[in-house]
Amino acid sequence: MTEAKKRIAVYPGTFDPITLGHEDLVRRAAHLFDEVIVAVAGSTSKATLFSLDERVELAQQVFGNYDNVKVVGFGGLLMQFVQEQQAQIVIRGLRAASDFEYEFQLAGMNRKLYPKLETMFLTPSDEYMFVSSSLVREVAKLGGEVEQFVSKPVEAAIKKKLKV
Repeated sequence: MTEAKKRIAVYPGTFDPITLGHEDLVRRAAHLFDEVIVAVAGSTSKATLFSLDERVELAQQVFGNYDNVKVVGFGGLLMQFVQEQQAQIVIRGLRAASDFEYEFQLAGMNRKLYPKLETMFLTPSDEYMFVSSSLVREVAKLGGEVEQFVSKPVEAAIKKKLKV
């Protein structure tokens, strides 16, 4: 009898900052897969608030109590990273219908680059449907409270970074 193949999923993003919506998706994915890799993207055209190392560290703090979740920073092509991790699934979050067209296109391109890959779309719980990293950054930069959108360590890091 052969040993069952380990089901590994990669959840990629810039996570700048990691939000309760991201946490919600990872928590749910952790019940579906043997291992979930939170892949923090380093090479991005986005101007990030936190460095790659800071984003990885925050994600590690957030997911430190999950036995089957690991956090890894990466640069370059996602499909190369997925193959290196021997993952079969990429998890993508969909907050609204407006996300779907871009994500659908991305899933098709990723499948073309790595035909063994499947993309799984998850939607966040209702209370996180509107939460995005960019909105959290904007609220924080304008002096608003973000504790309802991010975990305590992330809130503290945002306040420290923005000196508020």
